[in-house]
Amino acid sequence: MSNLYVSDLDGTLLRSNETLSKFTIDTINTLISKGMLFSYATARSLVTAKKVTCGLNARFPLIVYNGAFIMDNVTEEILAANYFEDNIANVFAELFANDIYPIVYAYINGVEKFSFIQEKCTVGMQKFLQSRKGDKRINTVATPEELIKGNLFYITCIDTPEKLEPFYKKYKDKYHAVYQRDIYTGEQWLEIMPKKASKSNAVKELKKMLKCEKMVVFGDGKNDIDMFEMSDEAYAVENADEELKLIATNIIESNNNDGVAKWLQENAGY
Repeated sequence: MSNLYVSDLDGTLLRSNETLSKFTIDTINTLISKGMLFSYATARSLVTAKKVTCGLNARFPLIVYNGAFIMDNVTEEILAANYFEDNIANVFAELFANDIYPIVYAYINGVEKFSFIQEKCTVGMQKFLQSRKGDKRINTVATPEELIKGNLFYITCIDTPEKLEPFYKKYKDKYHAVYQRDIYTGEQWLEIMPKKASKSNAVKELKKMLKCEKMVVFGDGKNDIDMFEMSDEAYAVENADEELKLIATNIIESNNNDGVAKWLQENAGY
């Protein structure tokens, strides 16, 4: 029986300094060379995911933007995609009316970009943008109209809980919304995606693509809950959110102690 192993990145496979240990790289690469099917499901884009997983030979399709896309790691071709429909304009109108001007991800003329209005950036947004300095996707715009151009697929709001929580409650049933603090900066984030854009839907699709019979996943955050709920086995790292631990098959060692790689080494059967 073929198993597919899928890990979250930040807080799970990656250490707290956003890097992979040599042990994790060597262990997973060795298991892949022996036939293990391994992928990752992350909120990151393919650009930043490939940067932090440099050295890892994940040749299989990857899940990025919390499941908005499944992409080929070699050719970078989009294998499955979820975009917003036109009615997303109503969400933007409400956000703008409450002085929330998010970072908006879209394909503009066929090129992936993330757009923002510099003058409207919160401190949290500025921290995030500083970490993406030099990114080829950066698209600074001047007006709200320019902010929402293109084929939109991901909205990131970084602001106070007082401003963001009401919108999470309002949109969480209509869209796929993730409301949590960033594990690196502690800033409050609200991420809004098309309803079908989820890690759970993406791993189901990937399982079908690779013709696997069993799904085993690893994670640490609330955005992994849906993926945990539909998998055959789900392992939370020791540093995971308590809510995720409650639905995990078991708890493994932390991200800083190579929890995922150690579990795979002992249990993947290669």
